[in-house]
Amino acid sequence: MIDPIMITGAGIVSAIGNNKAETLSALLHRRSGIAPLRYLQSSHMELPVGEVKLSNEQMKQMLGIDREPTTRTMLMGMLALQEALAEAGLTSAAQRPIALVSGTTVGGMDKSEQYYPSFLADDSHIDYLRTHACGATTELIASRFGLFSTVTTTSTACSSAANALILGANLIRSGRVPMAVVGGAECITKFHLNGFNSLMILDPRQCRPFDATRAGLNLGEGAAYLVLETAASASQRGAKVIGHLSGYGNACDAFHQTASSDEGDGAYLAMSKALAMAGLNPTDIDYVNAHGTGTPNNDASESRALQRLFGRQLPPISSTKGMTGHTTSASGAVEAIICLLALQHGFVPVNYGWTQPMQGGIVPAMTSEPPRPLHHALCNSFGFGGNDSSFILTKHDDDAQ
Repeated sequence: MIDPIMITGAGIVSAIGNNKAETLSALLHRRSGIAPLRYLQSSHMELPVGEVKLSNEQMKQMLGIDREPTTRTMLMGMLALQEALAEAGLTSAAQRPIALVSGTTVGGMDKSEQYYPSFLADDSHIDYLRTHACGATTELIASRFGLFSTVTTTSTACSSAANALILGANLIRSGRVPMAVVGGAECITKFHLNGFNSLMILDPRQCRPFDATRAGLNLGEGAAYLVLETAASASQRGAKVIGHLSGYGNACDAFHQTASSDEGDGAYLAMSKALAMAGLNPTDIDYVNAHGTGTPNNDASESRALQRLFGRQLPPISSTKGMTGHTTSASGAVEAIICLLALQHGFVPVNYGWTQPMQGGIVPAMTSEPPRPLHHALCNSFGFGGNDSSFILTKHDDDAQ
């Protein structure tokens, strides 16, 4: 068991809200953000997605940006990071080292797709080449705030933001920095959408995680960040603590390039490591935010891992991807903030879209009323190649650590 790391700020932008307040309202009123394509220009208009309900121009206006080049991932990241830093009271130059660790996989690919013909013809949009890389996205987001002594990027597909959280926490635990801002940002791109479609794991209907009729995921986009710091740092700054990061774990089942193993080995190991670090037993977990993509493989594999870990005493479990879509590299951070909101406001996010139990699978939560007060939430984030991460968030005013 380790001393928990304090969370003093959080910010989010997704299909269900452009900040935490809007996100909370959508969760409580069960409003899904899944809708037909609006902002991405694609021939696949039949595929519903979880787009952020803002154009690039609207986000630039909100941020007071009139310069180019900008990318959609960068703009969403700036909005979410701005909210997190404001809540943590980090709106001016810091007098201490702060790390920024951000996860993304598509980076600035949206503009690379848009301007690729131009790149071949002339140099009129050549500046956008510098925005393409994953690391460039993080650097562009960081450049707006001028706060960070260390800036780095994680890119492990759908566990990217969760691994950013783990890396940031390890930087704090190692004594490298007293504070780390962690999370991820990801926009929907043609490459992104077409790639998942080629794997035949996109559902042309509203996705239904853990449902017998599930047929795939709905792709989403968004950004979310959390401010992590030591208890001493938070106390010295007089920062309000909104939650704790109590434990985390990463594992790889090394089973397949995209599929999870039948027994959910990587997921089981990641969850077990998180519990061990937090000094908790499975019975201490009051809610699980599942990876729950809605694909036949993931939901069966994750169900098996959850059953191995919890046995017959399963806590309330839900996937919130039926509301936000699968925000891929940002999903670990988006769902971390959903867990924080659930802990703070005492509700269980429902598993939107579920109607029929799958054979051998878990039955997800369909009521917001928890069977007992929420103290500890386990959040799962699993990536291609079996790169699986889990972490535990704890309510701040809780006696049980």
